[in-house]
Amino acid sequence: MAIKIILLVAFFAVMIGVGIYCRKSATDVNGFVLGGRSVGPWLTAFAYGTSYFSAVIFVGYAGQFGWKFGVASTWIGLGNAFIGSLLAWVILGRRTRVMTQHLNSATMPQFFGSRFDSNALKLATSLIIFVFLIPYTASLYNGLSRLFEMAFNVDYTVCIVVMALLTAIYVIAGGYMATAINDFIQGIVMLVGIVAIIYSVLKIHGGFSGSLAALAEVSDPTASTVPGVFASFFGPDPAGLAGVILLTSLGTWGLPQMVQKFYSIKSEQSIHTGTIISTVFAIIVAGGCYFLGGFGRIFNVDVASKGYDEIIPTMLSNLSPLIIGVTLILVLSASMSTLSSLVLTSSSTLTLDFIVPLSKKKDEKKTLIIIRAFILVFIVISAVIAVIQYKNKITFIAQLMGLSWGALAGSFLAPFLYSLYWKKVTKAACAVSFIWGSGIMIANMFFGSHFPAIIQSPVNCGAFAMLASLVIVPVVSLITKKPEKKFVDDIFSCYDRKVTVPVSEALEEK
Repeated sequence: MAIKIILLVAFFAVMIGVGIYCRKSATDVNGFVLGGRSVGPWLTAFAYGTSYFSAVIFVGYAGQFGWKFGVASTWIGLGNAFIGSLLAWVILGRRTRVMTQHLNSATMPQFFGSRFDSNALKLATSLIIFVFLIPYTASLYNGLSRLFEMAFNVDYTVCIVVMALLTAIYVIAGGYMATAINDFIQGIVMLVGIVAIIYSVLKIHGGFSGSLAALAEVSDPTASTVPGVFASFFGPDPAGLAGVILLTSLGTWGLPQMVQKFYSIKSEQSIHTGTIISTVFAIIVAGGCYFLGGFGRIFNVDVASKGYDEIIPTMLSNLSPLIIGVTLILVLSASMSTLSSLVLTSSSTLTLDFIVPLSKKKDEKKTLIIIRAFILVFIVISAVIAVIQYKNKITFIAQLMGLSWGALAGSFLAPFLYSLYWKKVTKAACAVSFIWGSGIMIANMFFGSHFPAIIQSPVNCGAFAMLASLVIVPVVSLITKKPEKKFVDDIFSCYDRKVTVPVSEALEEK
């Protein structure tokens, strides 16, 4: 117990210390929300990765999908690395940074509002973000509480209050820069922690070979009649596995808290370096989490009565106090980094896109006070929902996250992606995508049992919403009123501006 408490106190002290240190960089809106658009590659890459992977992944998704797909769930982590990180940086990174700076947009609602010259789209984006980030945030508390109850036997409500309070302190004090620096520290903890945990858990059954052999002996007629299917390359349900990979990998391209990381990139070199760092981080952390979860069935968890969220805590319950302490810090790091990103995104969006436009006079100090106030409001609301959700056993972590990701990615991914590359995207197509993505996920939440079997789960429905929007946006754009040519040409002119580069990057023309 002493080891666990010392680790936690040291962790909390560092997080708060960083928040206080970064107050000097959070004196105006640009500095508080974007870090002055001067964040280097390591901080940006780690901020991206730690915002991506939270307790939802480690406890909820790794447990549930590891149980369903066996060791094949590792493909989800690899998909997160190569689609959700590598391709996202390559395809979105540079263009997002250039166009958002050209449009002077600090949030995704501001981007859509300026890109389509529509205040209605800006307000709609703000509303969708605020509503659907709340269940995602609530799911973060849930995952963390399971491990704290296992390690300390602490009441769930106490876990929520402590985590919410500490996150509020350093985000309100230091803004984006405090979040980015803490994300870097938390990312290091996650990298070291996941390797130590995997080694310790597999060692229980004789290492990797012994654990894989034990997993091959597991049978579940309700999942598959094929012998050793949970230790196989694609598991018992390849189609279901593909749906999870799509939602958790491609879905990040439309999440405002992820995309906004590209707004603050410092330079071209930062993009190259950040791409590599972010991908390697995702391979280790996401790949490791799902790989670990794939062995859940050899620990004899009573999923029928306790649920999927008990799988990972059960796997860790008999480890040494030091490893359990490391696990707590890892999951706390993952959760707080994602929580800080979510509350900063939601509060800045609500303030800059809802509150400030109502005021005729712009006041930087007043705007900062409002952003900080909404950070506190957002944390309180999500914490209350987390307690209610847990006490009433409404749903699993993965379902909450699937609802949130599905609605946000289904609404924003297609219009955001096409808007960076295609001049002919229309305002109407963007609006239809918003209605489609949020509408189908709300319908799934209330009437999911009436949906076709393949999209009854929030995860599969979210993947479907996202893929369908990639078709909906270009089709609607082709049949609706085209944007004014001069207006769009002016927006895309930001890509034509000439810059000089070293000869090592481009040969001289004779």
